[in-house]
Amino acid sequence: MTTSDPLLTFSQAKARLLDQVPKKLATSIIGISDALHKITAKDIISPMDVPSFNNSAMDGYAVRLSEIKTQQPLSVAGTIYAGQQTLPYWPKNSCLRIMTGAPVPDEADAVVMQEQTQQNSNRITFLQPIKPQQNIRYIGEDIKKGEIVVNSGQKLTIPHIARLAALGISEIEVYHPLKVALFSTGDELREIGDSLSAGKIFDINRLTLKLMLQQLGCQVIDLGIVADDPSQIEQTFTDAMQADMIITTGGVSVGEADFTKQVLEKIGKVQFWKIAMKPGKPFTYGRLNNAIYCGLPGNPISAMVTFYQLVQPLILLLSGLTDIQSTFPQFQVKTLSAINKKPGRVDFQRGNLIADKHGELNVTVATHQGSHITQSLNHTNCFVVLEQERGKVAAGEYVTVELFNPLLS
Repeated sequence: MTTSDPLLTFSQAKARLLDQVPKKLATSIIGISDALHKITAKDIISPMDVPSFNNSAMDGYAVRLSEIKTQQPLSVAGTIYAGQQTLPYWPKNSCLRIMTGAPVPDEADAVVMQEQTQQNSNRITFLQPIKPQQNIRYIGEDIKKGEIVVNSGQKLTIPHIARLAALGISEIEVYHPLKVALFSTGDELREIGDSLSAGKIFDINRLTLKLMLQQLGCQVIDLGIVADDPSQIEQTFTDAMQADMIITTGGVSVGEADFTKQVLEKIGKVQFWKIAMKPGKPFTYGRLNNAIYCGLPGNPISAMVTFYQLVQPLILLLSGLTDIQSTFPQFQVKTLSAINKKPGRVDFQRGNLIADKHGELNVTVATHQGSHITQSLNHTNCFVVLEQERGKVAAGEYVTVELFNPLLS
């Protein structure tokens, strides 16, 4: 792509990123105690029914409906406790005291909770009408044997893992974490904690990207800060080729010292450069041998927004996740702010989704939207996504809002 070529639209760039994903991903079998936020490599099938036996949902009395007569008490023939294997003898015209979770006899039609009974000595009177099957948890009511309990390509949450534990499943097959090499370029950069001399700044991009990568479950290879020197950048790229993906910040613009893209064109392949989005126009995508390359802008907000909107879905797909779109929930609301925008680029402005006194959702945009203003992400909870050809937005117009997912919230 030359400087005279039209910019890729944001949608075109995202589609091209997600269209070049390897189809076969490495997997391993791990214990469920290590499986939180891992992505399943195959459907997980239930080996059993849950519940595995009919059991009581209440402390109460097991009854046969044919023996219930209005206001006529039944004697209590025995008690069934949770975990009990041998059930007591149950003569006709009687009921059984039963505890929550205890096995329900096959001939029982219902369990009556004790609060709906009156006890006089060893005889029980039932105070309300009894419905067939009430308060009985039946075999397979929650999960049936052979049912898919977690689909392939799903990120495992604590409820998923609790469900697997309830089925006695101790090991599952998951996709390997993605290996990502990360480095920053720029003579002006210094490590956080170092002293700063005139003209130098801290390398916050590498830290924030490393944290975001770790939150996405990636194995990060941190290659540090690389000077604005083509030979050093080339050597670092060579070292980074062990990874599945290489991410850099800085050096992909058009300045005289922006060498990253030049080196990539020499030893790899640039597949596209520059996108019609704001912030984040100088985003570069390419390949170095088998590694995917994403070059992010050096401005902090530009780096975070391009990572969030373009690299995050690519990583999720490379990691085996099947439902990418649900990670970016969008809906339409009214804006309480007038928004300044020029047609030509999709604009990801930082905003706050709030509810008014009537419970109606509205959005306001942050006052400062510059790509160097890191505070614009600290005090907001969503992106206001303004279409490429849209111009200025008046207060009261509807806009698309995209709530921050856990990567920024």
